[in-house]
Amino acid sequence: MAASMRRLLPGNCGRFIQNVLPNERLLESRYSKSHGNTFQRTLPYVQFRMTHSPNTPAPWWTKKLDTSAPEDLTSDNEAFLQDMVEEKYSVDSPLKEGPWERADWTPRSVRCGLICRKIGVIPQWLNNGKKFYTTLLQVADNHVIRYTPPEINRERRRGSRTPNFGIQVVGADSADPRLFKAEYLGLFQEAGVMPKHHLSRFFVTRDAVIQPGTQLNAMHFSVGDFVDCQARTIDHGYQGVVKKWGMKGGPASHGATKFHRKMGATGGGGNMARIWPGKKMPGHMGNEWRILKGLKIWRINTKYNVLYVHGPCVPGPHHCYVRVMDTILPLRKRKGDGPKPPFPTWFADDYKDQEIPEEIFDESLHRFTASSIEFEEEK
Repeated sequence: MAASMRRLLPGNCGRFIQNVLPNERLLESRYSKSHGNTFQRTLPYVQFRMTHSPNTPAPWWTKKLDTSAPEDLTSDNEAFLQDMVEEKYSVDSPLKEGPWERADWTPRSVRCGLICRKIGVIPQWLNNGKKFYTTLLQVADNHVIRYTPPEINRERRRGSRTPNFGIQVVGADSADPRLFKAEYLGLFQEAGVMPKHHLSRFFVTRDAVIQPGTQLNAMHFSVGDFVDCQARTIDHGYQGVVKKWGMKGGPASHGATKFHRKMGATGGGGNMARIWPGKKMPGHMGNEWRILKGLKIWRINTKYNVLYVHGPCVPGPHHCYVRVMDTILPLRKRKGDGPKPPFPTWFADDYKDQEIPEEIFDESLHRFTASSIEFEEEK
């Protein structure tokens, strides 16, 4: 026991003492006398690993793409199959049973989000002439696919942080059913919509449930709302330490041989003579889930379902899918005394008698149809 203790203490004495030895103070006093301040220097370090999330889906997920060879069909057969597909996915729509009962919005309500495509970055101007950049997010043919109540969610996800929330599955970008496998197509039979290229789930409260088969558009949000945008960052592949971590590297000349972009020393000295977990080294860069919170919606295009979101730093490359949700920041959330959002979403049937403008601007945003900024001459 004493020999094994002497072997383990110099390398990882803090963790060994916390997990194995019951009398830490006695060991600390004895070890400090024989090894000086080595024990006190070892304890404050907290080691952790920075792991990369895998790109491959979990093995229990439903298989998606159909890799069978394409069939040679005539134009008439192609049109016949298209009509059959539309008839199959439109007959069993749950919307024919009647709309679900709606509830009133409260500050504790959590609404469903949208799946958008990032299509670019353009500048905008305020009424005072200040210029800033906005990111264009287009709502990509969103439909509600499924709803899982909190009771089932609590049983499936034991120990999760969201046991009292339901799960609302949303799909984006309709596609040809012949591109997918039969088990993946079964996910859309209950909703009565065409198969979707991309699926995502949102946690909602009981009063914010949306009936499966309902279409979602840009009017789900209002101008002036603050949203959170979540997506995968740009995938850079395997990169070195200079690009991945911003290290300086070696000198460009004066005797530097094959050391221009290397990281230098890796391990520690003394009793910690090893490479610590979490050391910044070359590896995969990007393709990680990141979220940007508290972005204001300055403008909405109702014709093309485009949201103009503040800032050029929305994660992800162009044409990627972005999850857009109501912000969770307490100082930017909607208050109970302010205007209420469309709840649980925006329904076109409620606004049949009203004319929806093609462009909706924020009050402080300059419109290009208005007169330009005028400056008074100095006297």
